[in-house]
Amino acid sequence: MFSDDVKNLPAGFTEIQTLSQDIGFSMPSDLQTGALLQTLIATKHKATVLEIGTGTGLATAWILAGMDADSTLISIDNEPTYQAVAKRVLGHDSRLQLVCTDAGDWLENQTEVFDLIFADAWPGKYANLDAALNALALGGMYVIDDMLPQPNWPDGHGDNVDTLVTDLENRSDLQLVKLAWSTGILIATKRG
Repeated sequence: MFSDDVKNLPAGFTEIQTLSQDIGFSMPSDLQTGALLQTLIATKHKATVLEIGTGTGLATAWILAGMDADSTLISIDNEPTYQAVAKRVLGHDSRLQLVCTDAGDWLENQTEVFDLIFADAWPGKYANLDAALNALALGGMYVIDDMLPQPNWPDGHGDNVDTLVTDLENRSDLQLVKLAWSTGILIATKRG
């Protein structure tokens, strides 16, 4: 039967979920978003992947599950307590590099190019957007979630979302699709 139910959770996911609850982490990635990330990255061989906003590593686990053995993932977060969960559960994976720093500063000072960028934090999404998109390879995918109203949005955040979506829609170097599914997903592919 066709449904939105997500089965076959990635390795480490259940442990990360439990540890996230233990430390009061309240910003988990949606299961559907995770399954989509796993599927998208599975299309790329020897991919370089950037995740902005590790959190505790829930989405990280999905991305790793979709990557081939020759792909690499850099995941950035500025909160060491949260990222320590990802390190504890997923840190043994040699394809993963966890970076604990300000993602905005990191984006502005790095020169790598990525086949997929999942921006799940303020930097790379609402700030430092040009730096993030400049780091996207031709044919690369830029993925953001939480584009539909969420219960934890602060007052006025809907305006930030509207401005971001308009900015992305007006770029001639991106082909994008907006999905009113999961938490609201936007996928943009960089074109020449």
